[in-house]
Amino acid sequence: MKKKLLALIPYAIALAINFYLLPLLIKDTGVGMLMMLLVIPMLTFICSVIYGVRQGFDFLLPIIATILFAPTIFIFYNASAWVYIIVYSVISLAGNGIGRVFYKKR
Repeated sequence: MKKKLLALIPYAIALAINFYLLPLLIKDTGVGMLMMLLVIPMLTFICSVIYGVRQGFDFLLPIIATILFAPTIFIFYNASAWVYIIVYSVISLAGNGIGRVFYKKR
């Protein structure tokens, strides 16, 4: 279990950068919608696929994505962004599942 948690740290850091630093680039509503609907979900998906390929399937990654994204609603967005918690969790779960297809035990 400890080995699994240590392997999760770089991906949690990548998700944190994705969720906390990218919104700082939002200047107006158009850029904000682009970030929320395209860039952040795409990077979340890519991070999850890479984790799935390297570590296999694990429900912990979508849980971490949920926990990391939830505070950003209060920091960067408004109450209408609550739905994105579910969206990003499902994207992370799907990416992790797709990555698991290509997972090879070492």
